[in-house]
Amino acid sequence: MATAPPKLFDRNLVRLHRDRAAARYDDYAFLKERESSQLVERLMDTTKTFERALDLGAHDGRAAQKLRASGRVGAVDAADASAEFVARMKADGLEAFQLDEEEDAFETGRYDLVTSVLSLHWVNDLPGMLVRIRQGLKPDGLFLGCLFAGGTLAELRACLIEAESEIHGGASARLSPLPGLQDMAALMQRAGFALPVADIDTVTVRYDDPLKLMRDIKGMGEQAAFLTGEKGPRRPLSPAVLMRMSELYAERYSDPDGRLRATFNIVWLSGWAPHEGQPKPLRPGSARHSLADAVKNFPRKD
Repeated sequence: MATAPPKLFDRNLVRLHRDRAAARYDDYAFLKERESSQLVERLMDTTKTFERALDLGAHDGRAAQKLRASGRVGAVDAADASAEFVARMKADGLEAFQLDEEEDAFETGRYDLVTSVLSLHWVNDLPGMLVRIRQGLKPDGLFLGCLFAGGTLAELRACLIEAESEIHGGASARLSPLPGLQDMAALMQRAGFALPVADIDTVTVRYDDPLKLMRDIKGMGEQAAFLTGEKGPRRPLSPAVLMRMSELYAERYSDPDGRLRATFNIVWLSGWAPHEGQPKPLRPGSARHSLADAVKNFPRKD
């Protein structure tokens, strides 16, 4: 019998954070906007058109709006765990409904495109979620999405740990653990996607003050949402810790103009629901030309 994956995240708290972020989300949605545009650019690299799409973790629906305007997608359903975001999307004329990616079912084989932009890193059972996405696709349907990956906010993470350890003699988990590129590539294969691809997009944002970065995280609805008793903060961040964190950040991660770097690593995923008409990889040993021959015949520069 398969062991259930450990639960790190409180999905009710994730939903509450999004509800609170919904009213002013436009002020903090610069990454959602950037990656939603990337979503459409990547979609345009395919030759297909799609009759019906589902956008999971849609937030305010900006990715769904861009899909609808792309000319490559017919109907778009937008789903989010937050009732406040769903209300916003409905007011903007989207077909929107409330759905918790981790707990609520969606219809098997209904969609020929499923997308998700910066949401799935809050799912406890990511392998199971990817299987459900694949099952929700029609044969030869496409999944295209992204989520925050390991190395995101490494600067803030390191400075918080050191500052809290100096002042309190130990550090609480303040930022969520995130998967790496190889982890996600393996999970896509394990979930049964055909022709899976995973790649990293690194975005560097600069700030005058690390406290502004922390306000942005809250405004995105991305603050920590650990289950009580798992890796949640044992104490609130004190002014002393925040001051020391700011000093360390300025010492280690400032550019010549004094502004501070914050790194966001975003892993992009794509894969197809299996279909008999898809190209198949060559059998091992069936290549007609070897890499050694190619290197041997390549012109040299002396």
